[in-house]
Amino acid sequence: MVSNRLPFTAERRPPPEGVRFRRSPGGLVAALEPALAQRGGVWVGWTGAAREDGDAVAGAPPPPAEHVQYRAVPLTAHEIALYYAGFANRTIWPLFHYFVGQTQIDSATWRAYERVNERFAQVAAEASDDEALVWVHDYQLLRVPHHLRRLAPRRRIAFFLHIPFPAADVLRVLPWSRDLIQGMLAADLVGVHIPSYADHVLTCAERLLGCEVDRAAGLVRFEGREVSVEAHPISIDVAEVERLAERVTPGAVDAAAAPDAPVAEILGVDRLDYTKGIHERLLAVERLLERHPGLRRRITFTQVMVPSRERVAEYGELKREIDETVGRINGRFSERGWSPIRYLVRSLPPAELVALYRQADVALVTPLRDGMNLVAKEYVAAQLDDDGVLILSEMAGAADELQEALLVNPFDVDEVADALHRALQMPRDERRARMSALRHRVRANDVRAWVDRFLDASERAGLRARSTVASPADALQRMLAPWLARRATVALFLDYDGTLTPIAARPEDAQLSDAARQTLDQAARTPNLDIVIVSGRALADVQQRVGVPGLTYVGNHGFEIEGPGISFRHPELERWRAALEAAASELEALAASGATIERKGASVAVHVRTVPEGERRRLERQAEAVLRRRRLRVTPGKGLVEGRPPVPWDKGHAVLHVLVHRHGADWPSRVSAVYIGDDRTDEDAFRSLEGIGRSIRVGPSPGGASYADYRLPDPEAVLVLLRWFASGAFAGAKS
Repeated sequence: MVSNRLPFTAERRPPPEGVRFRRSPGGLVAALEPALAQRGGVWVGWTGAAREDGDAVAGAPPPPAEHVQYRAVPLTAHEIALYYAGFANRTIWPLFHYFVGQTQIDSATWRAYERVNERFAQVAAEASDDEALVWVHDYQLLRVPHHLRRLAPRRRIAFFLHIPFPAADVLRVLPWSRDLIQGMLAADLVGVHIPSYADHVLTCAERLLGCEVDRAAGLVRFEGREVSVEAHPISIDVAEVERLAERVTPGAVDAAAAPDAPVAEILGVDRLDYTKGIHERLLAVERLLERHPGLRRRITFTQVMVPSRERVAEYGELKREIDETVGRINGRFSERGWSPIRYLVRSLPPAELVALYRQADVALVTPLRDGMNLVAKEYVAAQLDDDGVLILSEMAGAADELQEALLVNPFDVDEVADALHRALQMPRDERRARMSALRHRVRANDVRAWVDRFLDASERAGLRARSTVASPADALQRMLAPWLARRATVALFLDYDGTLTPIAARPEDAQLSDAARQTLDQAARTPNLDIVIVSGRALADVQQRVGVPGLTYVGNHGFEIEGPGISFRHPELERWRAALEAAASELEALAASGATIERKGASVAVHVRTVPEGERRRLERQAEAVLRRRRLRVTPGKGLVEGRPPVPWDKGHAVLHVLVHRHGADWPSRVSAVYIGDDRTDEDAFRSLEGIGRSIRVGPSPGGASYADYRLPDPEAVLVLLRWFASGAFAGAKS
């Protein structure tokens, strides 16, 4: 278990007592520790004390409990300020709750966040082995799975986010949005509260990282692994809430303080935070009293507000605003012996809080945005007589489950006031029907059931990941196999430079490895596999470099083609040969500046990879000017500028020409065409096969945009995939 805080807080006590550990309250801790104890485990987290307070406090974890050990992650006060108060709570927290205007973008806090997440991952790696499940919690540790995967590639990792996950257009506001997504997707299972959050994760993986996503299965294919993204709505310790509620005598709460008890009690319980909608809620109570004067002296709204971060300027200002609003409303409506609002600014022990739940006729739970909101579920669990009414914000994750509540838009003060009036006037049979349905659902899905379901899902995701983790090429095989199974023959088109061989500074240095040549030779003899080498190099050059008989070779971006049963020269080639030669002669002057001129017969290229960067763009512009004067088509590439005849012909046209010539005009019904390339010129082929074939881009694409369906990182991954084709294993998918 890895969380920002351990389930204890370290406190320094005077000698001889020394360090004392105070147990953290909350149903989550109460649910997670028994799960750890049952299985045996380790909890990794911060003690709550800064390292400067003394190593004994910051570094020493609590003593182990039965089958549970604790490992502390020491943090300095400076790190806490930057990582926790800074990036976690001033950047991620507001952004993930859609408060974009309050999101602070600061590279210093991001660097601290990254460093601290890496330290958490190091401690977790040391505390676990490959048989362990590492369960990482919440927004403070979004990058821990990434660092843990790097340190321990075979770890089983699960991640759960306890706050909302935003839509892609909101997340991309953050300069490090892709880093956060990559951090989460290093886990085998990413858990969120509700399906819409899961959908946002899938969309961000697809749009921000270019991952392949299976929405129906809830899977992201990331770095050769299948990552599960699932909704697991968290819940409460229902049995404990019911136990405390049974000890409450209905109607007895605060009787001494309120002898003239109002007809109805309305309750709000929140931590001080701008996401909770406390101010808007107060305005709704005011609107209710304005519209329905007869409710004066007949209702009381109790707002319990737990202080939080009041020394932070935004929170201090929020509290002043709430204080003033409470004072104004009470000053406006109070009468002798009655005030409409009781305002409790303190943390209440569970027994007192449940007593308030049991007493309240209406719970007003209206956050402006909330990942789940457990107050709503606690209120429901405490309604042993099925007689309360829950008014719930539709912006809270709990609204997905608690549909029998009165759902409201928390920003709409009039709507919330109307819901309050409806709740107060609701017939008893309707109240009981709604609350009994809510209680049944909350009881059936308590926090222990949540833990069990999430751990079961983590085991399944880990097993699936272990059975599927391999190179990116292996993951691509699995994605291609069902599509390949639809047709009898595969036509595999392979670029040369940057695809079969790494890019070399000089074209003549790009030599095919013996392993690649042997694999191509095997592929040439594989039944139902048609191999075509496509290159911008001259036809004779690429034939000589590959040197495997029985293949089809496409040179000069398709202007020349040779192979079994096919021999093609573009009919416009002779017309432009003189212009190509003249351009090559003019370009020779650039060689003195370090550029290399390649005469390819059907095209001419100026290679500038060896030119100093400061001079490179100037030479490229000069080369482009020469080629345009000769009315040639100018094509930029990786470290080169190329001139070709200005005719509508490219690698895409050549690929289609080969397919039609060899397999007929109706080839899509019988042939699976796959093209693998790395350059801008290969995009022509990707585009030509869009929808009728499959394309694979090797390495990053310029500007991030590509027509390719899939990606592979480098020529080594291409070779792995090529071996799979050469083995004939692709045909096994057809059985």
